[in-house]
Amino acid sequence: MSTTERPRILVVGGGYVGLYAARRIQKKMRYGEATVTVVDPRSYMTYQPFLPETAAGNISPRHVVVPLRRVLPKAEVLTGRVTTIDQDRKVAMVAPLVGEAYELPFDYLVIALGAVSRTFPIPGLAEQGIGMKGVEEAIGLRNHVLEQLDKADSTTDEEIRRKALTFVFIGGGFAGAETIGEVEDMARDAAKYYKTVSREDMRFILVDAADKILPEVGPKLGAYGRKHLESRGVEVYLSTSMDSCVDGHVVLKNGLEVDSSTIVWTAGVKPNPALSRFGLPLGPRGHVDTEPTLQVKGTDYIWAAGDNAQVPDLVGRKAGNENAWCPPNAQHALRQAKVLGDNVVSGMRGFPQKEYSHANKGAVAGLGLHKGVAMIVMGKMKIKLKGRLAWYMHRGYHGMAMPTWNRKIRVFADWTLGMFLKREVVSLGAIESPRDEFYEAAKPAPAAAQQEPKKTEAKAS
Repeated sequence: MSTTERPRILVVGGGYVGLYAARRIQKKMRYGEATVTVVDPRSYMTYQPFLPETAAGNISPRHVVVPLRRVLPKAEVLTGRVTTIDQDRKVAMVAPLVGEAYELPFDYLVIALGAVSRTFPIPGLAEQGIGMKGVEEAIGLRNHVLEQLDKADSTTDEEIRRKALTFVFIGGGFAGAETIGEVEDMARDAAKYYKTVSREDMRFILVDAADKILPEVGPKLGAYGRKHLESRGVEVYLSTSMDSCVDGHVVLKNGLEVDSSTIVWTAGVKPNPALSRFGLPLGPRGHVDTEPTLQVKGTDYIWAAGDNAQVPDLVGRKAGNENAWCPPNAQHALRQAKVLGDNVVSGMRGFPQKEYSHANKGAVAGLGLHKGVAMIVMGKMKIKLKGRLAWYMHRGYHGMAMPTWNRKIRVFADWTLGMFLKREVVSLGAIESPRDEFYEAAKPAPAAAQQEPKKTEAKAS
């Protein structure tokens, strides 16, 4: 038992699973039954499926994040990182944003750290690459792309223009295909306001090591997605990868070499590396190994779900696939969080655990305004949609999956306004370093410049 009067349920991570699990636990708990503590380095949850639309300016960045303290008013929200976990003592070491690390006792533990970008030791990637895992990266990508158009419009140097107007995207899954579709859409609109930059001057390149894109929606819709992007002038290179991108010089395995100021990396995700320091049983790819009840194997007081967990897919296993695991997507994360929350409360009260089982309902993807693909699974029947109708399905599904009615309304309001008003194409690149101008005005003048007026006065006398 912890040192607090009430047992503490410690939720490590405030992402989709962490937020929904904490809400579920508080909903099912009796008053004063336990203390729910959520620890995350950010004070908000990001709805990642909307990051491509945020990068394109279709949704305001503030509307795709959910403030944890507002949504979990009865929980204890700590801004920091859990660095280690002592399972014998049931104590977690928390490193806050500022100050010394401290120990936090707990009675029940939920691991919901999510995933991070999966990268490789490619020369130049760390210096040149732009990820798409957080809202900060989406805002940065939008500002960066528009800034490249500004650069190209302001110079007559063809080499600089060519590098600024070449955009390379690595990874053809949901994140990569949706992001290049949305950004190309935005750049096409923005080019209308430039006298010396047109869509024909731009070069968009999508690269993937697999032999297809959008594997989540099936081979036929994936092939349609590829043809659609190519019809918009996007170059798609499959069964290849990037060897290097030092100083923006991109070299692909297939021999293609281009200079680009924009290299977006969306080549998959991996479990948060911090899991290796928690002493938990991990699967071959670094996920926390769980039972179908979402309990971590070998424990009765630790649960895990979402992108950082290896959860058995009971539906797939009943169909004959003994090695089926739940894929890391929002569809499973939302449902796992609810089962996890119920099981934590049941475990606290000594009741049996419920197994997680969910049949895939399909997948949806947006490829820009009024463009998309969707596969809806209804029992044994699969409905495949493309174009505008699929785009409506994409927006409808994710709009309703967005946490809290506050954020749902704001997102739908953004979309509604977008039907009547033109897209904003303003680059706020200075937001990356907002103090530069003030610093230049406030810093002391050089000594030589300070002495100059004195010399002038001496001459006059």
